[in-house]
Amino acid sequence: MSVKHAHHEAMRHALLKRLAWQGRLNDPAATPERVRSWLSKVRHWQSVRLHGSFEDLLKAPDTRAAATFFLEDLYGDRDFSARDRDLAKLLPLMSRLLPTPVLSAAVQAVELNVLSQAFDLKLAAWLAENLQPDQSLTLDSYGRAYRAADCRRLRGHQIDLIVDVGQHLDWAVHKHGVERLLKLSRGPAKIAGLGELQSFLERGFSAFRELGGADAFLARIADQEREVSRRLFANHARPFPPFDDR
Repeated sequence: MSVKHAHHEAMRHALLKRLAWQGRLNDPAATPERVRSWLSKVRHWQSVRLHGSFEDLLKAPDTRAAATFFLEDLYGDRDFSARDRDLAKLLPLMSRLLPTPVLSAAVQAVELNVLSQAFDLKLAAWLAENLQPDQSLTLDSYGRAYRAADCRRLRGHQIDLIVDVGQHLDWAVHKHGVERLLKLSRGPAKIAGLGELQSFLERGFSAFRELGGADAFLARIADQEREVSRRLFANHARPFPPFDDR
């Protein structure tokens, strides 16, 4: 077995484990209705917060596409399970067409999605236990739920995954021939009925191509979100940007 094939097999094994975890998280029987109701509130609240925190990146012409990709395709308030199932079905074929870093970006996006979903469920479960169903989600209650869920190390890993996905897509942009390979993979993806994954990869490639270099963009996201996490765990009065007191 070649080194490349062994690496792809390891990716496939890791992907299947994460999809199994995703399946358990999505099992309606495992999540009470009151928790699912709070989960919807948590995701909407976080989506609004993230759009506010990165408003400047969303408005700037050179970072708008990449910021939109980050907020909607990596940490959006929507169901990514169809894309993730596509990857599991198409990975053997795409491993023959696309370079390993591109596949790694897709696999890490799945891990990011599942990890974020697990965190959101932890917050929703705490809120369902401690608040009334008709109460609104506030900065105070969100912060208390965030600290109760804990998982400091995994919160850091969540941010690392965002950076890793971005770095792999940035590599693809600067690697000769990758755009052509992505176009070649459209046919097999369409025939197999797995267009969601193909669209995800093409949106990511296009968004990071517009950046002209992703280092500063990714550093901004990572530094800001690590500071947000630190402040939330510290019960800081102003955990979200702008950090006027720094």
